[in-house]
Amino acid sequence: MRIIACALASGVALGLTGGAASAQQQFDGNWSVEVTTQQGGCAKAWRFPVAIQNGQVHYGGVSGAVSPSGVLRGSLGRGPVQANVVGRLSERSGSGTWAGSGSLDCSGRWRAEKRA
Repeated sequence: MRIIACALASGVALGLTGGAASAQQQFDGNWSVEVTTQQGGCAKAWRFPVAIQNGQVHYGGVSGAVSPSGVLRGSLGRGPVQANVVGRLSERSGSGTWAGSGSLDCSGRWRAEKRA
């Protein structure tokens, strides 16, 4: 279960990167991300830190994209464990959903808050 939780956490972090640098600078900073499972046997909830600098996420070497308007999409693949992440960021918060694919039969929601 811990491996699945880490993979999903990275999947959420993945959605917080990419796009035009000038538009992304509003997303730069330290974020706290809370992930909850609504379906499946994955860990029910966990929280982890993410740092974004110049539009790039610093969490476990993952990558992804956030549009200048804050729409984010990402995915993480690690063997048969994969998660697809979608949502939206504002300057101070964000939220969205995640869904496992492949051998990961879980799904849920995530929330992010920007820290000072």
